Amino acid sequence: MKTISLVITAAMVAVSCTGVFAQERTNKKESNYKFTVVKEINPTSIKDQFKSSTCWAFSTQSFLESEIMRMGKGQVELSEMYIVRCNYIEKAIRYMRMIGKTNFGPGGEGHDVLNCIRKYGIVPRAAYPGNLEADGKPRHGEMDDVLKSMLDAALKMPDHKLSKNWLPAFTAALDAYLGAVPEKFDYNGKSYTPKSFVQFLGINPDDYVAISSFTHHPFYQPFVLEVPDNWAWELMHNVPLNEFVQITDNAINTGYTVGWGSDVSEPTFSFKNALAIVPEKDWDKFRKGEKDSAFINPGKERAITQAYRQEAFDNLSTQDDHGMQLTGIVKDQNGQQYYIVKNSWGSEGNECGGYFYCSKSYFEYKTISILVHKNAIPKALAQKLKITP
Repeated sequence: MKTISLVITAAMVAVSCTGVFAQERTNKKESNYKFTVVKEINPTSIKDQFKSSTCWAFSTQSFLESEIMRMGKGQVELSEMYIVRCNYIEKAIRYMRMIGKTNFGPGGEGHDVLNCIRKYGIVPRAAYPGNLEADGKPRHGEMDDVLKSMLDAALKMPDHKLSKNWLPAFTAALDAYLGAVPEKFDYNGKSYTPKSFVQFLGINPDDYVAISSFTHHPFYQPFVLEVPDNWAWELMHNVPLNEFVQITDNAINTGYTVGWGSDVSEPTFSFKNALAIVPEKDWDKFRKGEKDSAFINPGKERAITQAYRQEAFDNLSTQDDHGMQLTGIVKDQNGQQYYIVKNSWGSEGNECGGYFYCSKSYFEYKTISILVHKNAIPKALAQKLKITP
């Protein structure tokens, strides 16, 4: 049994120029962007996924931490690496059954976290930190390569059948890189198993739904989104773009955070400048000085249509890059809306303590999917989607 004692505090980032938890703020010191808070939900502290492709675990665990606080269960920091480990086992089983003809990599989706919680439970971060390096940061490149090599070697099947040893060997490798999973642990003076801890926290994976907005599938029908990280072929709901935004805004304005999967490859996405925008003018027509100015001086944003969004997905300029958490809404001095985004790239990469602001246009253009509590969906839309309370 591993004994732990946790005293967790919420993230309270104090940056003089940005004022992350103040009512008026900006994205960096020399910027002319002036944001006024419409709604904000304070999450847990900023984490750093560092050299690991585990944004999906960091963002969804942060989302669930906010849910736990919303439900009045206090502040807890959940183990990302426990979920990463459990997900790797499920992914390996799928890969072997598909004889290597499916995606096997470190990426994932928010529903993977929920599926792992259903089967394996959940643990606090302190109970399973995941064999972090001396600086406390994950480095998974070697592990990712070793795990895939093990599976590919087993699939060569020199005896013309799959060995019974591949899964124990695979699990042993996970133990070596991430650590053995505790059967029990103590939290605030009580003993729990991973599954009993889920019950204590009150997390019900069936309360959460993934939603997207694409025209190559019918609206109001579940569909499998064709992105590599949806290795489990899970279904998500499909709604028109205006209703997609309506669901997101309603969730935040009624006290729920939102799990957010998005493309972050656009040159108008700048974590350093704490902004993600879509200027009205094409970016390749900007001169160098104009490009720098776009992150300092607010301008008109492009109006995003369903067709424009779909075109970017169809031509692969929108891809399933990164998972994050939406924790609030602000408006600039021109009345344009932005989302407050909690990232998992550490707190020192910009002047907003690891947060950034995503314009509504960028959200409409580049979002892959969102994860929300089903009660955060407006009732009329929930009925269209056949989602029951």
